Amino acid sequence: MVVFWIRMKQLFTYCLLLIILAVKAGNDDLPIGARSAGLANASVTLSDVWSVHLNQAGLGFLEKAGAGVYYENRFLIPELGLSAGVVAVPVKKGAFGLSIRNFGYQLYNESKIGLGYGRAFSDKLSIGMQLNFLNVRFADVYGARNAFTAEVGAIYKLNSNLTIAAHINNPTRTKLTELDADRLPTIIRFGLRYQFSKKVFLAGEAQKDTYNSAQLRFGLEYMASDIFFLRAGIATNPINSCFGFGLKLKKLMLDFAGSFHQVLGFTPQISLTYQFKD
Repeated sequence: MVVFWIRMKQLFTYCLLLIILAVKAGNDDLPIGARSAGLANASVTLSDVWSVHLNQAGLGFLEKAGAGVYYENRFLIPELGLSAGVVAVPVKKGAFGLSIRNFGYQLYNESKIGLGYGRAFSDKLSIGMQLNFLNVRFADVYGARNAFTAEVGAIYKLNSNLTIAAHINNPTRTKLTELDADRLPTIIRFGLRYQFSKKVFLAGEAQKDTYNSAQLRFGLEYMASDIFFLRAGIATNPINSCFGFGLKLKKLMLDFAGSFHQVLGFTPQISLTYQFKD
């Protein structure tokens, strides 16, 4: 009887995984960072250490080196955990960044390593790019597959209040297997951010990939004090409502977020970011 229930649990988990993969199909570039998550991932215009994954152009405006770690428990299912780490280091011209991301468990697993670079050509314009190594393992169905992909992005500050940005991931639609139809998606994002004051901004973003309808994302951040930040956001297709907060402790930043999927439920997210210099 115990063996029967174990087998049933494994079968249930496998079926649930297939359902979730169907929901996420065509969007392998899962966002990371709890600040981004609290804004419903309307983050293409942001510039911080997490830009190495979200939009490498943000590295061009980075002034201080930093590192961060991230974890989310997707829909409160341990087998669908997403963990990541980033490091970003400014150099004489621009900044380099390294990102590592891992999703899934033994039946299905995605890992991605990316090396990115961003450079500001003025105080208004920054352009970034990245080369990624992707490994996908799907039990005994596909086995393991590897692929190289590229990303490129730009951020332009129209004035002190309004910023626009664009980012494209995998413009060449790289193949994951020898089948021509089995290609990784091309993902295009375009966003705006309006800074109402030093304490409040509103961000909006549209994302379109080669397999799914467009998704809209909106996020609001409010700096309640010098050390405490509040965030909220909403995304469409599917509907996701999000909230979050950030706590700055000298060189350490703690961010927490939670999102609510209209069908699959709640996902908690947490990240820690360390700034090496004051």
